[in-house]
Amino acid sequence: MLQEKYVFRRCIWLLVTAWCAATPIPGFAGRPATPEETNAQATAAAAKAATPAGPSSTAGELAANDLIPSTTELLARADEAGRQPVANTATPSQNVTINLINRLVERKILTQQDADDLIKLAEDDANIARVKEDAMMHDAAMAREAAQAAVQQTAPPVTDDQVRVTYIPESVKAQMREEIKQEVMSAARAENWASPNNIPDWVPRFRVAGDIRVRYEYDSFPSGNDNTGAFPIFNTINTGAPFDVSGTVFSPQNNVDQNRSRERFRIRIGAEIDMGEGFTTGIRLGSGQDNQPVTENQSLGIANNGQGGDFSKYQVWIDRAFLKYETGGQPNKNLAISIGRFDNPFWDPTTIIWARDIGFDGLAAQAKYDVGHGWTPFFNGGAFPVFNTDFNFATNNPSKFKSEDKWLFGAQLGTNVKITKDLSAKASGAYYYFYNTQGKLSSPFTPLTASDAGNTDDSRPSFAQNGNTYMALRDIVPTADNGFGTTNQFQYFGLATPFHELAFQGELDYNRFEPAQISLYGQWVENLALNHNYVNSVAVNNRGPDTALGSVGSWSGGTAAWNVGVRVGKAAMEKRGDWNFSIDYRYVESDSVVDGFTDADFGAPLYGTNLKGYTLRGNLALSSNVWLGVWWMSADNIIGPQFKSDVLQIDINGKF
Repeated sequence: MLQEKYVFRRCIWLLVTAWCAATPIPGFAGRPATPEETNAQATAAAAKAATPAGPSSTAGELAANDLIPSTTELLARADEAGRQPVANTATPSQNVTINLINRLVERKILTQQDADDLIKLAEDDANIARVKEDAMMHDAAMAREAAQAAVQQTAPPVTDDQVRVTYIPESVKAQMREEIKQEVMSAARAENWASPNNIPDWVPRFRVAGDIRVRYEYDSFPSGNDNTGAFPIFNTINTGAPFDVSGTVFSPQNNVDQNRSRERFRIRIGAEIDMGEGFTTGIRLGSGQDNQPVTENQSLGIANNGQGGDFSKYQVWIDRAFLKYETGGQPNKNLAISIGRFDNPFWDPTTIIWARDIGFDGLAAQAKYDVGHGWTPFFNGGAFPVFNTDFNFATNNPSKFKSEDKWLFGAQLGTNVKITKDLSAKASGAYYYFYNTQGKLSSPFTPLTASDAGNTDDSRPSFAQNGNTYMALRDIVPTADNGFGTTNQFQYFGLATPFHELAFQGELDYNRFEPAQISLYGQWVENLALNHNYVNSVAVNNRGPDTALGSVGSWSGGTAAWNVGVRVGKAAMEKRGDWNFSIDYRYVESDSVVDGFTDADFGAPLYGTNLKGYTLRGNLALSSNVWLGVWWMSADNIIGPQFKSDVLQIDINGKF
């Protein structure tokens, strides 16, 4: 076909040349064109201009196509000129083009010489086309050989135990198809793209997570602790009936001399629901033998009217319930606003201000923005109601008392810094302003029974641990009804100082030995609001020894706290065999932080402040979701009667 194409084109061109010489064309030299021919030429030219040329057309081909009439038209014009066809005297050929040339000779359109020249040129063109086609076929063969050579070079060599399979039986193909089908269907079922309509639309919007911890704890007390009634439990007094300080019985007291062992658990399960357009909501339920804010531990078989014991069931609490809006959605560029009850919004590498399990009520904003060059500043802040006065306070009085609502306002500003490839740091400063948490002395009154209320009773903390300095809240007037101050001295106790805490914290991570990480962390806190003279005048605890003259010793507490530590290993337990180990030392003076929100593990049972000592901790992952943890904590009192405590905790943790 390629040869005939070249021959045919060459033949037609020569044919047109000869015909033009024998038969004048309107518009060419020889005779002028008539008006009708001129109009016909213009119409044909316009139609030709409107038709685009094909991509393979050349200028010569376009010119020829404009001039060449069809074969039928050519013969008709020859007849019209008086040239009658004659019998074919040339030897017939199987080549249509040669037969056509011979017929043109018979009709006297071409001379025999022109025909011979035309056939010779056509044969030359055919030879040239054949050579080009052979060259193209040779190049294609060479390309195929080069590709096969490249495949052979990259393919692994055939070893003695390998066989090249050039034919695969149909039974084997069918088995392979079935195995591939089963693998694809398994993936489809697992990823829910085979039958997406079988799962309701709301299911993918739920993210469920939870954890469980089972703990053995042993609390031991070295000899020498003061067991003469020096460690009252202010929280028990303040959460029950007021205590008669004029009585002859001891107030509720902490155990400081009898070793105890406890089996405990903590379980939490919750879900976050994607509400679309940046909104999410969350809820979490958690265990806990009571509703205290700093721990969700539940002791098994707890006695003394607590929940549990004799295989009784345990309570479940609403631990988280919040609505959140986020914008940005990038790890280092994000803004989140939360309202309700949510996780601690402040970054804190230690537990001397906030316990690990604590949740916050209120409104919080968290923002971070990468400014480049390894710096990512962040801000956390919010307003949090700590206590809201009972709507009917005081219940047993016809006239009600003023509210004693308490708030926390907090703000934290810090940054993440990428110092080198292996070294990064995080540091921040924070200020926590506790509003109205200080105890207040009541208006003078004479309580006749334990049910009588003072107008500042709600200024006492609704939950406390140990360590803070307390003051008496009720200004009880001595009368004949109370033996002029010798009986019926029903008293509550509140915090002797306000708390405006300034804190600085930081962490330095070194990752040269990945996956193991070396981290240094620390924190320093100062309560800026304490008035030493005022606290000395009202404090009922944290005093030094009485003077030789029998007067009460001066207040001996403090306002500063600090903690430093080092951790080696994986920061998080992600797969079997992961481990980490840490050691830290803390020094927490009596009124540096609010004792009701600090660590709930260190210094049992006097968890809180006015403690110093060290903590050793190790973790080992038993699987990707289960790990073993061991803690050892040793604590001493900073001031006051002697108290020492050693705590061993062995945990099995699981997450899902």
